[in-house]
Amino acid sequence: MADVSKISLNTATVKAQWSLRECIEGCARHGIRGIAPWRDVLHAMGIDEAARAIKDNGLRVTGLCRGGMFPATTAAVRKKALDDNYRAVDEALALGAECLILVVGGMPEGSKDIAGARSQVRDGIGQLLDYSRKHAMPLAIEPLHPMYAADRACVNTMSHANDLCDELGPGLGIAVDVYHVWWDPALEREIRRAGRDRLLAFHVCDWLVPTRDLLLDRGMMGDGIIDIPLIRTWMEREGYQGCYEVEIFSSEDWWKRDPDEVLNIVNARVASAV
Repeated sequence: MADVSKISLNTATVKAQWSLRECIEGCARHGIRGIAPWRDVLHAMGIDEAARAIKDNGLRVTGLCRGGMFPATTAAVRKKALDDNYRAVDEALALGAECLILVVGGMPEGSKDIAGARSQVRDGIGQLLDYSRKHAMPLAIEPLHPMYAADRACVNTMSHANDLCDELGPGLGIAVDVYHVWWDPALEREIRRAGRDRLLAFHVCDWLVPTRDLLLDRGMMGDGIIDIPLIRTWMEREGYQGCYEVEIFSSEDWWKRDPDEVLNIVNARVASAV
């Protein structure tokens, strides 16, 4: 059974209802000890103010969402993206985040060259590592479901993420989001291959059948078809000791509910379905 003291709230779960300050206060009110902000809400609140509020409420920052988006059609645009990633590392450091999540980016507009996009991702992460290693900020590649390969992330499997970790070396790991990897027949093997040092984050939600929107219709844990406890068991067998970060994009359901109700259900479902 999952340890409910390890729940972390990804702010996307209540993004339609709460500001970052309200998320921080809501976590404290509901006994949730972890939080993972997105950079837009972080900027809206202010980095220094957010860092103080998180510290004052005794929360751990399980990750900052997000860096990445490396591929582009020109060197100038790639440099702009890399500079933004440097800022993301600085922001993660200011919050005391346990890692910076990387959604690596898809193919540049008009391109059909996915191999080229993947090469740009490798090069971009390599350059960012030169900076993040100096500051001891781990980078966590989040493999996304193949439906996002064109526009959001051309790293779509744990195997590909592990290959990049092998090639690029220390300071790079993986964020395992069950929504994106549950379908992969090699998942157990690749979690084992990653091992404790690379397993930097564990994101949970559920895959609904039918799914009405591939981006904005994630389910609460236990409402779909993912065997989340099995995947958690594989993670913890390899030494993962981090939080269970609840990240639910749900424009027609959970974003329309009272956020305190959502957090009550999150606590209950982590206990029963994670």
